[in-house]
Amino acid sequence: MRATPSKTKTEHDTFYRKNGYLIADEVIPRADIEVLRKEALAVFQGKGGVRGVIPGSPEESETETLKRYLCMHYPHKISEHLCDFTRHPAIVEILQSIIGPNVKCMQTMLFVKGPGNRGQGWHQDEHFIATRDRSLCGVWVAMDDADQENGGLWVMPGSHKPGVLWPMAPNQDSRISGPTQSAIGFPYTEAEAVPVEVKAGSVVFFNGYLLHRSLDNCSTDRFRRALVIHVMSAESLLPWNCGGRFELKDDMRDIVMVCGEDPYADKGTEQLLHPFLRGESPDDYSKSHATTTEQTS
Repeated sequence: MRATPSKTKTEHDTFYRKNGYLIADEVIPRADIEVLRKEALAVFQGKGGVRGVIPGSPEESETETLKRYLCMHYPHKISEHLCDFTRHPAIVEILQSIIGPNVKCMQTMLFVKGPGNRGQGWHQDEHFIATRDRSLCGVWVAMDDADQENGGLWVMPGSHKPGVLWPMAPNQDSRISGPTQSAIGFPYTEAEAVPVEVKAGSVVFFNGYLLHRSLDNCSTDRFRRALVIHVMSAESLLPWNCGGRFELKDDMRDIVMVCGEDPYADKGTEQLLHPFLRGESPDDYSKSHATTTEQTS
């Protein structure tokens, strides 16, 4: 389903709950997407000083810079523009329909995925980000046109319904290169998989239990950039340690409020997470980043 002004909030919610995903076509203005692209380039040129980022020479082209990378986690920590984007009105409007009035963000990821870069096997985001109430939602903002050629998303409609987290094993799909894991044992077939082809400025919303994947970027000259924002109901606690990057807490409080009110505002917030490039191990992360706590009102 494509989320359009002609559809009501109830219709959006009904489709999302039935299928586990929702597509909002070109709801982000082109001017805003251009800001995202420029900010992404700045981050990968060295803004924020993220370890592993190679600034390159002033004469280096955008393509030469971006082709070195696949993904950066938590770019909102070093970019005010990206942090503000988690609260984009077009995103908030739909999140309030499918989650509720109070929504918090715990993770952002900035994908580059240039020509030849690898995809990711079938997986469920809840496998990596543990929540309590199944409200976890991935907000996938297309910064480029995304299709089957350049490694766009695929979803398995309805696979979120059982609420089962399928085990992960080394990927066996030859269309996905490099070291990656894939969910196994689920009762869905390849014939049920649906490609999600979208234009730049579109947003895909998908439930944390939904099986989804992307194949390698097989194009010769097209990037598949995307900003991914992971959010959930602010009413729910977040027992998550970011893959072992810090001590497990009953309610991880390194969050950004997307909309509404924070029911646990009296707890304050913490600064636990720092940007890193995909591929950095938890041990490397813990050695190179200090954990700090900042109480806020």
